[in-house]
Amino acid sequence: MAYVAPVEETLFILDHIVPLEEIVATPRFADATRDTVAAVLGEAGRLATDIIAPLNRGADATPARLENGRVRSSPGFAGAMAALAEGGWVGLAASPEHGGAGLPQIVNQSVAEYLSGASLAFQLNPLLSQGQIEALEQHATPQMQALYLPKLISGAWNGTMNLTESQAGSDVGALRTKAEPQGDGTYRITGQKIFITWGDSDINENTCHAVLARLPGAAPGTRGISLFMVPRLIPDADGKPGLANALRVVSLEHKMGIHGSPTCVMSFEGATGWLIGEEGKGMAAMFTMMNNARLAVGVQGVGIAEAALQAATAYAAERVQFGPIIAHADVRRMLATARAEVFAARAICLACAAAIDLARASDDPEAAARAAFLTPIAKAYGTDVGCRVADAAVQVHGGMGYIEETGVAQYLRDVRITPIYEGTNGIQAMDLVGRKLADGGTAAFALIDEVQSGAKSAQEALPALAEAVWQAAESLREATVLMLDAGADDRNAGAVPFLMGFARVLGAHFHLRAALLRPGTNREVLAQIFITRVLPRLSGDLAEARAGVADLQALDDAAFAGVLVA
Repeated sequence: MAYVAPVEETLFILDHIVPLEEIVATPRFADATRDTVAAVLGEAGRLATDIIAPLNRGADATPARLENGRVRSSPGFAGAMAALAEGGWVGLAASPEHGGAGLPQIVNQSVAEYLSGASLAFQLNPLLSQGQIEALEQHATPQMQALYLPKLISGAWNGTMNLTESQAGSDVGALRTKAEPQGDGTYRITGQKIFITWGDSDINENTCHAVLARLPGAAPGTRGISLFMVPRLIPDADGKPGLANALRVVSLEHKMGIHGSPTCVMSFEGATGWLIGEEGKGMAAMFTMMNNARLAVGVQGVGIAEAALQAATAYAAERVQFGPIIAHADVRRMLATARAEVFAARAICLACAAAIDLARASDDPEAAARAAFLTPIAKAYGTDVGCRVADAAVQVHGGMGYIEETGVAQYLRDVRITPIYEGTNGIQAMDLVGRKLADGGTAAFALIDEVQSGAKSAQEALPALAEAVWQAAESLREATVLMLDAGADDRNAGAVPFLMGFARVLGAHFHLRAALLRPGTNREVLAQIFITRVLPRLSGDLAEARAGVADLQALDDAAFAGVLVA
């Protein structure tokens, strides 16, 4: 079975679970009517299903390659990029001032899910461009915006994010790339960056690098970092790609998956760059890109999960072993649990997108706090679900899942990067229990209150399910209080299970809402599956979250290598 974009499932969530109408009620997004959004999603679904998805296997078998210093893309990607550009999909959420459609993120992220399910390697190209567009909209000068935004929004140029160096991964402040002012408003950029997604392209006419570097005499650590625009081809007086800049692709990484996405080692050899934002404020501008990308990566996990689950379901219906294997209880367990988790992860990601939209449209601090709190949950849970469902899809296929020709192994290989890049899921969890609980738990408790209010509303119609969700939220409330009182090391040791527990409670909340809307249907059955099979894992999550760090620190380093008796 080929991938089919789940347009109707998205519309159900936008109609009933994470209501689009609240966003449309704001002046900023008044034109994003239900009919408009349905038409946009329908067209995006056709693009993903008919044009991009058929390229996915070929891109895996024929990866991007480096040839005479330039990247050559996988077969068909140039045509897909042309279709993406022609439809205006890169600038879907960008400001109309520079050619964007100005639609809400909840629509943009839904489209991103379809593109990710169709081909994650391809989708990474517009994803990074969209992050750079947002950073430029918020931090660049009007002159830089006028030059770069129309090209990025149109898809003619692509954008990248250059943070990582061999000695500076999560510790960004350890970077060594230098920027020297030239006295004419430009800077000379020197250094090497690794893991640069789509760092060069033959499907876009220019590649625009957002590069973190340190100015002479700048403060140590992240406080002294600035952000620079460093294009591969320097725009001429008319804004057209001109002379080649002093940068090059040193090599492409040989990766486990996403073979069609060129992951470049970039060398900046006195390249010409222009400051984005203020000196020493580079991390603020880069975090704009990273926060955009973190939600988008969670959505990538959902997209791959959907594609893998579709493939597994089709195979289970066709494969006969004592009858079609879809009739076997354990296979049904894997498929049903996967479907329940995909719904939960999709709803969480779209709830995060909706909060972002409401914060931007109304300057509502509560919506902004909600968006900030949901971002690490959406990223981590979405990508973990992607990995779990892709793994289950291989298991459903049995031995054939381990054979590349079936295609499901590619989903598992491709999705495995998503819990790592744009901030590992461990970092997301530490952000949740650190920065995001720094408000005294206000945002966390607001979400927990919402879950319990929803459970009370469902008490009469669905008493057993509602009671389970209410009690789970209460347990989460108690764990949140303990997290607030714990020391930093104890919080960090329990951060990942705490985040997963929070995600499970939110997922149960959204399932309960769906069941209440459609009692006696598959919606209610799916909610029961999530609440009785997935939600009970919360007790283990919270037990680990409360365990602290003492036992982890007590274990000698040598024990990790198997030296248990000195």
